[in-house]
Amino acid sequence: MTGAGGLAPRLLAALDRFHAARPWDHNAHYHRAILRRLPRRPGPVLDVGCGSGDLARLLARRASAVTAIDADPGIVARAREASPAAAVTFTVADALDREAAPGPYTAVTCVAVLHHLPLAEAFASFRARLAPGGVLVVVGLYRETTPADRAVSLLALLANTAIAWAKHPVAGTSPRPLAMTARTRPAQVGLAQIRRTVQEVLPGARVRRRLFWRYVLEWKRP
Repeated sequence: MTGAGGLAPRLLAALDRFHAARPWDHNAHYHRAILRRLPRRPGPVLDVGCGSGDLARLLARRASAVTAIDADPGIVARAREASPAAAVTFTVADALDREAAPGPYTAVTCVAVLHHLPLAEAFASFRARLAPGGVLVVVGLYRETTPADRAVSLLALLANTAIAWAKHPVAGTSPRPLAMTARTRPAQVGLAQIRRTVQEVLPGARVRRRLFWRYVLEWKRP
């Protein structure tokens, strides 16, 4: 008989196989939440760490202009191929290189990128690119460090499985989204530290925990 100690690894392995056959993009799940936090008709917008350009293309339907930057030349090339001509200006650039996309912008967005960057420096870079009254919206990842984190993670695990089943009741019928082919890295900073850094650099910003191992940050530049 298999002991309880061997059950968890076997269950996790089974879940990994289940989700590998039913991939869905957790970051894209938050694109609507980002759009709701922006003006209905923003001026120029900067999308930092644009990846395959899914969010940038959504922004282009509303904004007067969209600049999208990513440090990966390969993913930027694929984003350009998938985008209508002139809809978005895609540029290969480091997220912290202010000269590459200096602005000012009426909005800056950033999804699942901050855990690759020095946190305070990234927030300062985004702040500098915003016009007065401009809005910053970030969807980020955090490291689980508290019982509350682990409780929310358990809820996310259950919801994740339910959504994967609803989207793909038959395994292997949907290709892996292009956005999910980008390199990944586990988050190293807990939510409490993120909130402390946010208040130091972006006083008054709101940071809210969300399902699927994400948080949403919203800040308006005075």
